Amino acid sequence: MADSGLWIGVLTALTALGASCVTARATLRAAHAQARTTARAEALREQRDRRRSAYREMMGCAHAFNAVTWEIDDVDAARDRAAKDQLLTQMYERLGPAIGDMNRAMHEVRLDGPEHVSDAADHVRNMARRVQPPLKALIADDSPEQRDAYDAAYRDFRAAYVTFIALARGTLEVADEDE
Repeated sequence: MADSGLWIGVLTALTALGASCVTARATLRAAHAQARTTARAEALREQRDRRRSAYREMMGCAHAFNAVTWEIDDVDAARDRAAKDQLLTQMYERLGPAIGDMNRAMHEVRLDGPEHVSDAADHVRNMARRVQPPLKALIADDSPEQRDAYDAAYRDFRAAYVTFIALARGTLEVADEDE
């Protein structure tokens, strides 16, 4: 009888030891999985924050560019050709630095991506560049054709900018788990 009690004790101890090993391995795997999940979530949060910052910078530069182009209303309200030309020249001189700032911001977006948003930022910058020649052509030439060319270039820029905003917003949105 003592031998059977001993064997039951040994089997119970081995079962407890085996269960302890299995539990320890499962706990270790769960801890590793949790650590990986936490690290991934933190990396995604940092990526989203970097992107948000880059997108805001691009939008700020595009807005500064817009602020210059909106001065066309002042040109339209100017009383004589000399005043119009002076305002147009000032606008033209300020567009270059605004595009330079946008170029720098576009490269920040390019670094943080994703590619479709980066391409949209590049398109915004390129459309901004296309506003310069028609603006320069307006200096000393107030023909309707020149103004139409400027307005068309600005509309193309504006459309590219609105597209960039939509793509950037879509990239930054986080899906709700309950939906």
